Amino acid sequence: MTAAYTFDVFSSLDGFGAAGGDWTGYWGKQGPELLGHRLALYGEEQRMVLGATTYRAFARMLASSTEGAEVRDPWVTRMRSLPATVVSTTLEGPLDWPDATLVSGDAVEVVARLKEESEVPLRSHGSLSMNRALMAAGLVDRVQVTLFPVITGRSGLDPVFHGAADFDLELIEHRTLDGHIQELVYRPTPHA
Repeated sequence: MTAAYTFDVFSSLDGFGAAGGDWTGYWGKQGPELLGHRLALYGEEQRMVLGATTYRAFARMLASSTEGAEVRDPWVTRMRSLPATVVSTTLEGPLDWPDATLVSGDAVEVVARLKEESEVPLRSHGSLSMNRALMAAGLVDRVQVTLFPVITGRSGLDPVFHGAADFDLELIEHRTLDGHIQELVYRPTPHA
């Protein structure tokens, strides 16, 4: 049996994973329900899979933050404590992540092997280009989009699905958090 792989991503309504300008983390829309749900989600036994760009971003944000900063929310601290595989052809160890394994190679090959070998589910938060490639290869079982009620047309950064293949999505879970944030979980299948 292969391990399930979830591509977990935050997005604005117009499809950006982040924004510049005066937007803060979570686009300033987080509340206790979202943060509690994220902590419970990352409380489950699982293995994180990160690409080099996302690993570098997390390491940089954590290194420059202080206690109480958003980047140190309890769910992020919990995520960082999970075992992780960082896929990169450019990084060199050791990594500043407590239980991380650096694997050099093609992400599709690495994740295909992890899905066969892992006894726990796999999850990736962010790692947009890596996850678009994994979706194209049919390795993503679930796409979990946390949709924030903002449009960042002028300041949007990191288009989540820019350049992705075409997919049909089957909605398998959904919830509203803090009265205005949508979490949508889909099963992707290539569009024929």
